Amino acid sequence: MSQPSVLFVCLGNICRSPLAEAALRARAVEAGVAITIDSAGTGDWHVGHPPDPRAVELARKYGLDISGYRARQVRDEDFHKFGHIFALDPQNLKDLRRIEPSRHIAEVRLLMDLVPGRKGTAVIDPYYGDEQDFEQAWADVNAAADALVRRYSG
Repeated sequence: MSQPSVLFVCLGNICRSPLAEAALRARAVEAGVAITIDSAGTGDWHVGHPPDPRAVELARKYGLDISGYRARQVRDEDFHKFGHIFALDPQNLKDLRRIEPSRHIAEVRLLMDLVPGRKGTAVIDPYYGDEQDFEQAWADVNAAADALVRRYSG
């Protein structure tokens, strides 16, 4: 069986999706589960830029360094490379559905659908928010990371 592969997608790839990538990387290492993990955005505004400084600081608070991550836009080949593409909110899911190729291997779905009681909900977008919004986004992506590790551990 091939190694699972996951792509997290938000709008700009500087807040939520890099945090989701970092959370799953950390949980996978802790659990000894091999997963290919990346993140991207549906928009191109931040391509090549590091994550938002507030996201970098939050990750650092939890012992993770995301300062070397660089934003990128979702590419057509992502739908052929990743087995699972998780949108962090319903609008980005719609945008992914609009750009997905007619034939691909990726299961495209909403990330929080993996978390009991959160089906159909978004990971809060903290970009225009404050520290509390970043903490809530972190809690959301951690809950999803735990669900993914359980999924791939069995």
